[in-house]
Amino acid sequence: MSTVLWKLLRTAPLALGTSLLIAPGAGANVALEAETNSALDFDASTLAQALPEPSATDLMQQINRYNNDAGSFNQVTNVNQLRDVSPGDWAYEALRNLVETYGCIAGYPDGTYRGNRAMTRYEFAAGLNACLQQIERLIAASTADFVTRDDLVVLQRLLGEFEAELATLGTRVDNLEGRVAFLEDHQFSTTTKLKGEVIFSLNSAFGDDRADGSGDEIDNQVTFSNRTRLAFDTSFTGKDRLRARLQAGNTPELDDATGTDMARVGFEANSGNNIILETLHYRFPIGSNIRGHLATEGFDFNDVANVYNPFFGSSGTGGLSRFVRRNPAIFRNSGDAGAGLNIEFSDNVSLDVAYVSDNTESPEDGAGLFNGEYTAVGQLNIEAGGFGLGLAGGYSYFPGDRVSLAGSAGSAIAQDPFGDVATGAIRLGAQTTWRVAPWLNVGGWVGYVNAELLDDVDIDGDGDLDDGSNADIWNWAAHIAFPDFLAEGNVLGFIVGMPPRATEVDNAEEDDDTSILVEAQYKWKLSSNIQVTPGVYVIFNPEHNNDNDTIYVGTIRTTFKF
Repeated sequence: MSTVLWKLLRTAPLALGTSLLIAPGAGANVALEAETNSALDFDASTLAQALPEPSATDLMQQINRYNNDAGSFNQVTNVNQLRDVSPGDWAYEALRNLVETYGCIAGYPDGTYRGNRAMTRYEFAAGLNACLQQIERLIAASTADFVTRDDLVVLQRLLGEFEAELATLGTRVDNLEGRVAFLEDHQFSTTTKLKGEVIFSLNSAFGDDRADGSGDEIDNQVTFSNRTRLAFDTSFTGKDRLRARLQAGNTPELDDATGTDMARVGFEANSGNNIILETLHYRFPIGSNIRGHLATEGFDFNDVANVYNPFFGSSGTGGLSRFVRRNPAIFRNSGDAGAGLNIEFSDNVSLDVAYVSDNTESPEDGAGLFNGEYTAVGQLNIEAGGFGLGLAGGYSYFPGDRVSLAGSAGSAIAQDPFGDVATGAIRLGAQTTWRVAPWLNVGGWVGYVNAELLDDVDIDGDGDLDDGSNADIWNWAAHIAFPDFLAEGNVLGFIVGMPPRATEVDNAEEDDDTSILVEAQYKWKLSSNIQVTPGVYVIFNPEHNNDNDTIYVGTIRTTFKF
C-alpha cells in the first residue's frame, strides 16, 4: 500500500494539475470522467504545437504576469463560490470534484475563476505545485478513501499523455531559474540603469568672409566628429532619480570658424574626447503635487521646465543649430548648479521655478551660491490637449567676469552690451506648441531681456559715469514639424527666427540690422535606436550686420541610443 501511495503522490499532482488547468481553457464540450474522457485523445506532438517554445521575452512576460496574479488567488471550498462558474458549464462537475475531493482550486479575490483565460506554462506549474502540497496534507492526515480506482485510471492516462511535456516544462523552468540567477549575480546594479547616446556628425560651414570683421575667409573644411554620453540613472524610492552623466566629444562649435555664435551647432562637445562629468542632477517628489530638483553640475532652467519645442528641443535628436532648440532669453543661463520646483495646481496648470548659479564651489568674494552669478526664473504652464503655453520671467546678475545675456546664440553685442562689468537683467519670454493634427505640429517663442549696467564706469569714453544704462535684447522663432513624413517615425521640420539682437543700448553700440536664421532638416528613423538627420541652416546678415556675407552650415547627424 505504501508503494501505491508513493506512486500516487508522484503522479496525482500531475494529473490533477493538468485537469485543473487544461479543463477550463480547452474550450471543448467534454466531461472529465474516467470512462469517457475523449479530451485526452491526442498525442504529444499536438500538445507541443499548442504550447510553442517561448522566447526569452515571452518567458519574462509570463513570469511577470504570474507574479502579479499569484498573490491574488483565494482558496475556495465550494465551486458555487465562483461567480463565473455555473452548473450548466461543461467543466462544472470536474471543478466541483477537484474542490470537494482534493481542495486544490483557487479563485480570484473578486470571486471569479476566469476559466476561459489562456493558460501559461508557469500557471500550469503553479497548479501542479498546489495539488502536490494538498495531497501531501491529505496523506499526512491519513484521510481514508480519498482516491478511488476510477481516479487511478484517469491518473495513469493523464501521466502517459503529458509525461513528455511535463518533463520539458520542468527543464525550461530549471533553465529559466538558472538564467535569472546568472543575471542577478552579474547585474550592474539593482537601482541604476545605464543609458547611452552617441553622435557621429559631418559638418561644414560655407560662405565668404567671417562675420567678425577680420576679413578672413570662413574655415570651410568638412569635419567628422563625435559626442558620447553615458547617463547613470539611479532611483532609491521608485519615484526619484539621481542622474550622473559623463560626456566626451570633439564636435567643433563653429563660432571660431565663422566669426559668430549664430553658427554654433546644437550638439557641440569640445572636450577633445576627454571624459567630463557633464550632469549631476537629483529630482524627487515632495508630496503628491510637487517635485524638487537639486544639481551641482550641468543644470539650467530647461532641466526643470518645458521648453515647448517637442521636435527640436533635444541636443541629440532636435535642432541642428544651437539657437533653434529653445528660447535663449529664458532657457540659456551660464550657471551650472542650483535647485528647482515643479508645482502642479491641476491637470492643466502648473508652475516651474528655479535658482541657477555659477562658481558655487568657490568660497571667494563674487562667487559661492549667492554672491556670484545667478538667475532666478519661473514659468507658468497652461496645457490642454495638444496645446501648451509657457509664460516665463526672471532676473539675472553677472558680477562682471563673464556676462551672458544671449546664451551664446546671438550677436556679440547682445551677449555683452556693456563689456565685462557688473550687469543685471530682467528676463521675459513666452513659448508655445500646438499639435494641430497627428501629422502637423507648430509652435514658437519670443524672448526679451532688459539689461542694466550696475557698475560706476565710463563705457563710452566721454568721461561720464554710465551706471544705470539699459539695453533691450530681443529674439524670436517659429517652427513647424511634419511627424511621420513619408514613413512612420520620420520628421520633416523647418525653423525660422531672429537670434538675440540688441535693439537699443544706452551709451554703447547696438545692432543696427537684423539677422535671420532658417533651418531645414529631415529626421530619418532607421530603427528604434538609430536616427540620421541631414539638414542645413542659413544665417542671413550674420551678427545683425548687412555688410556680412551669408553663412551656410550643412550637417549630417547620426544618433545612436541604447
